[in-house]
Amino acid sequence: QVRLVESGGGLVQPGRSLRLSCAVPGFTLDYYDIGWFRQAPGKEREGVSCISRSDDNTYYSDSVKGRFTISRDKANKTVYLQMNSLKSEDTAIYYCAAEDPCDLRHEWVSYWGQGTQVTVSS
Repeated sequence: QVRLVESGGGLVQPGRSLRLSCAVPGFTLDYYDIGWFRQAPGKEREGVSCISRSDDNTYYSDSVKGRFTISRDKANKTVYLQMNSLKSEDTAIYYCAAEDPCDLRHEWVSYWGQGTQVTVSS
């Protein structure tokens, strides 16, 4: 069974950092590319970042490029999203997803995690 489990969300002040984790206990990171998506209240789900399983290529939306970094630890079956210089507009539920190929439009997602809330507020 393919499961993705996010953690690391919370309340943080603007300008601070947060690291999200996506654990994949049921499979290895060789099977799928892993993407991060987010959905703010009243808005559509949008792609944030993705990391390719074949060559570790990374992809970012324009809104987070230069502030967020995606990485993966194959031994620990975990993908991370390091979020720096957080802004109030980054507030959303963040989901990780198994997809093939990497696509920030989420057209190729096979499995979703349950999501973790990130709130950026003073």
